Amino acid sequence: MKESPSPARRPGIRAAMFVDFDNVYTGLLALDPLAAKRFAEDPKHWADALSAGGSAESSRRFLIRNCYLNPVVYSKYRTYWTRAGFRVIDCPSLTQRGKSSTDINLVLDAMDALSGGAGIDEFFIASADADFTSLIQRFRAADKMTTVIAAGAVAFAYREMADSVVESHDFVAILNGTTGEPIRAVASVQPPQVQPAAKSKPKTMSKTASAAVREVCDFVRAAPGPVVGAMVAHRALTADPSLKTDWGGYGKFGTWVAQIGNSVEYSPSRGGWVWDAQRFSSDDLPADADVEPGIEERVTRVTDVPALSAAQFRQLFQAMAARLREQPVNRNELSRLVRDDCVTAGQPVSRGAVNFVIQGLGYVNYQLSENATAEGLAAAWTEDVEELCRVALMEFDDAEKAALRRWASGGYLEV
Repeated sequence: MKESPSPARRPGIRAAMFVDFDNVYTGLLALDPLAAKRFAEDPKHWADALSAGGSAESSRRFLIRNCYLNPVVYSKYRTYWTRAGFRVIDCPSLTQRGKSSTDINLVLDAMDALSGGAGIDEFFIASADADFTSLIQRFRAADKMTTVIAAGAVAFAYREMADSVVESHDFVAILNGTTGEPIRAVASVQPPQVQPAAKSKPKTMSKTASAAVREVCDFVRAAPGPVVGAMVAHRALTADPSLKTDWGGYGKFGTWVAQIGNSVEYSPSRGGWVWDAQRFSSDDLPADADVEPGIEERVTRVTDVPALSAAQFRQLFQAMAARLREQPVNRNELSRLVRDDCVTAGQPVSRGAVNFVIQGLGYVNYQLSENATAEGLAAAWTEDVEELCRVALMEFDDAEKAALRRWASGGYLEV
């Protein structure tokens, strides 16, 4: 008897998502309560964004959508997730210390999916818990793509093991609808055999955008060397403030400036640099050896703390305190204003660096209010840097500890 042919495999990347609800929700609460609410009550929004793709072959099909939560604390959110097509697994506390059974349930289900016959191509783990590092290692050993969606500090080994990490500030921006890029572009995940969907680009460049391009070209060509990206972004936004929305459809400054052409070159190295290719090359960028060696270099290499000088950190804290005293602003606007103020003061920092600091302040529960001071911001940020070093298992003697505090606090903490 002739066997009937097996059904053809449907196009699209076959994916599985495992959400550690408690970890992500509490992490988001520390960063942005509104984003936490949207995460908990509208999972369909960002789950659909993950599924989206440019074509049938590059879109994702989440064959598995699992959410693990503590029913005693978060049962009120269950219906939102079941309605969004998630399977909700109750993980109550099993110990007097409140430790839930999420980790073991998630790992068991993920291993079942890995060994099953569904042929999963991508695994998404929504959790900043480094306990899942070994699980990510298993995925990689099986030649599967992996993405971590974080809402908290991510341990270095965990970050490096994953193929991609959706950072906390990017996830917050997506939840709040303040980014022009779909979440698939942030994650940058595609199996080797699938070409990423082409990014949407504007058909024509507006007059104001052309003015921004002219300003950047003139500025870079007159510069005596490669220019810090934050300064170039500031000049572009001065010429065309509308670019702050989504950089003309390119989503990020780096993508926008890289497509200008006209001998303008860009590198994301060390916070981002722009230069005139007719006079300079990537060889003219500051090398690691040009950066003053010491505790700061060790910390930035291991923890992803922005590679800023003590003077830049000090200016950042002063600018942030001044802006918070003026009027309440949302996180996205605050990072832009602080970045611009630092550039104006002659201590340029990237917007990504400012966002990283704001994120760190949230982790130590520092309130960004009109009562914030530069000294208070410096102390709270230093506490977060010290915790990142502890998680990374970095060890320092007393002199190094003092140097770390002086550097991270911008000189506000001398002991």
